[in-house]
Amino acid sequence: MNDLGTAKPKIAVIDYQAGNIRSVEKALTQSGADAVVSSVPGVIESCDGVVFPGQGACDSSMLNLRSHSLDHLILRLISNEKPFLGVCLGLQLLLQHSEEGDEDCLGLIEGTVKRFPQGHKIPHMGWNEVNIRSDHPVLSGVPNNSYFYFVHSYYADPTDKNVIAGTTTYGIEFCSAVAFDNVVAVQFHPEKSGDVGLKIYENFVQFTKMSRGVLS
Repeated sequence: MNDLGTAKPKIAVIDYQAGNIRSVEKALTQSGADAVVSSVPGVIESCDGVVFPGQGACDSSMLNLRSHSLDHLILRLISNEKPFLGVCLGLQLLLQHSEEGDEDCLGLIEGTVKRFPQGHKIPHMGWNEVNIRSDHPVLSGVPNNSYFYFVHSYYADPTDKNVIAGTTTYGIEFCSAVAFDNVVAVQFHPEKSGDVGLKIYENFVQFTKMSRGVLS
């Protein structure tokens, strides 16, 4: 049996043709994980934790997920309490619907993904502050009002405001992070956000270690 503090957790990076995959893989490896990039359900399910990254459009991304049977897999893994981290589109697709397209999203979180109101330069791109509202372990040690890197034209608007773990202001105040139980998802890109972003990946690796129980 490996020691809990030293064994590398195996973390899947879901490859659904819509992600900043290699940067996420590199950040996880640098943070002490054995990162596995895959679109194969059995491979993803065998891992200790899951990262769901994304850049791209809602409809094409949901169609890609469904074509690989990854939509039901993601919901099942979350239901089974596997540590889960969503990034950018990986946050938005957790909601029910998006104004960006016609396809239903995963529906884990009640609410809609909305486009920024007219009068705002779109996309919201560059560094911006995140007001941390949660003490979730994956956000532990991240200084409040730290700057993270954003690239997006839509934002998640959860019905249950209690799941909101971070907010950012870009003309309006919007949800830039959610956290509950084994789920954390962020609108910004931690892998593009320097040391403070790497801290989130390091925390997720540690959270996965602590969550997986008995190690082989």
